[in-house]
Order: sequence, then C-alpha cells, then structure tokens
Amino acid sequence: MKLYADLPGRRTLQILADVGIVAWVCLWAWVGRLVHDTTMELAAPGRQLQSAGSGFRDQMNSAGDSVRDLPLVGDRIAAPFRQVSGAGTTIEQAGTDLVDAVTRLANILGWVTALVPILIVGLVWLVLRGRFVRRASAAQRFIDNAADLDLFALRAMAGQPMRKLAAISADPTGAWRRGDEETIRSLALLELRDTGLRPPASAGKAA
Repeated sequence: MKLYADLPGRRTLQILADVGIVAWVCLWAWVGRLVHDTTMELAAPGRQLQSAGSGFRDQMNSAGDSVRDLPLVGDRIAAPFRQVSGAGTTIEQAGTDLVDAVTRLANILGWVTALVPILIVGLVWLVLRGRFVRRASAAQRFIDNAADLDLFALRAMAGQPMRKLAAISADPTGAWRRGDEETIRSLALLELRDTGLRPPASAGKAA
C-alpha cells in the first residue's frame, strides 16, 4: 500500500493535509468540550435546588426528631415536621430533573458541535486520500522498468486533457503506434505525475 507520493512537493502537501486533519479534529473536539462545559453552567440553579431541598428536608427531620421525645405530645408535634420535609424532597427532585435535562442538552450540543465539522472535512479528506492510495498502490505494481511506460502512455492518451496531449505531440496516438520512445516517455510521465509516482530507475536514466 502506497500512502504518500514519490514527488516531494505532492508528498509534502499530503503530509501537511494529514497533520491538518489531526489538528482539525483536536480543534473541534476542544470546541465541543467548551460548548458542553458552557451549557453545563445552566445546571447551576438545579444544583442549588438540590442543595436547598436536601437542606430543608434534613432541617425538618432534625426538628421533628428533636421534639419527638417530648412527653405526651412529642409524636403529634413531630408529625407535621416530617410531612413538611417531603416538600424538601420534592424540591430536591426538581433540581435533579433540571440537572439531568441540562446534562443531556450539554452532551448533545457538545457532540453535534464537534462531530459535524469533523465528519464533513474528515470525509472529504478520507475520499481524497483513499482515492490516491488506491490509484498509487495499483499503479506501483505495474511500473517496474522502462517497458511499463507504454501502459502509462496509453492511459495518458485515454484520460489526460487534450491540451496537455497536444503540448507533448501534435499526433500522440501516431507517435505511440510508431513506438516513439521520447513521446511515450513524456506521455507516461504526464500520467505518473498525476498518480504521484516517479518513473522506474531505468526510465529515469533513459530520460
């Protein structure tokens, strides 16, 4: 598998693109975390309700316990305190529900904020890099010596723009049929540059 081009300029761009996609992922992961943490600040009132409800319940229970031991009327006086302590439990539960709702919202916003730009750019990068790897890996298996340039010259005539072919020869097809080595080499190099490969050593010496 060929991950990077042989040509220095293109290889440098590919390495920079790979580093850039890692930096892009890290950036949006940080932004997503920042959005999550900022949203979680909305849970502060819920935590205050939890604390207030819990404190109120404990105080009422404590007050009920303190009067329970009074002779004759202890249990009667303690009962209202225990009933009122239920309001504290309700307040605490309301705070818990609010914190849970804000937590779910923070998680959704954080993940969406991070994943959307990461997936959009990441998919584009993955398609481009995957296309290069497939083309370069396949082409690498066919370029062992100068004789293989004929195949790449044929591919160039089939796929390269007409203006590029005309810049090499007024009749590239005729030159290829005649076996014109210079034209074949130029056509092959045109295709190899698009693939990101260097010609084989023997072809390079011939050039």
